[in-house]
Amino acid sequence: MDQIKFDRTDLAILAELQGDGRLSNADLAERVKLSPSACLRRVQRLEQAGVLAGYAARIDPESVGLGLQAFVRVQLARHDAEAVQVFTERVNRWDEVVACHALTGEMDYLLQVVVQDLAHFSRFLLDHLLNASGVADINSSFVLRTVKQARGLPLDHLG
Repeated sequence: MDQIKFDRTDLAILAELQGDGRLSNADLAERVKLSPSACLRRVQRLEQAGVLAGYAARIDPESVGLGLQAFVRVQLARHDAEAVQVFTERVNRWDEVVACHALTGEMDYLLQVVVQDLAHFSRFLLDHLLNASGVADINSSFVLRTVKQARGLPLDHLG
């Protein structure tokens, strides 16, 4: 995808929507000093270009009974296309995995796992991850507390 050119108004729109994706078009237009119709056209252009990839609510995990977060590093036994495809298909079926990143270095994948408690994490490991053919090694780290979780991406390099 070609990177589109952003002007100051586009960056202001992105910053406002990263801070509050529920803003009405009228409120957004007022904040970025545009007419509502001009603002809507810009937002639609950003959506069509794939820059605005969607809108979602952020849910506090603990408030819905998900008190344990872990980062699990996974090393596959094989790295051929079939083994990678099997693993990624399985990961995409596991609701407990909220993010999965392919890595360089010693481990192949980093999974972010969110579950109720240690018993549920143990079941996830035993029933899913260790049962997944092709997993050679895993290493888990539990989140003690979140020091920073950004609400949006840094956009200063675009301005």
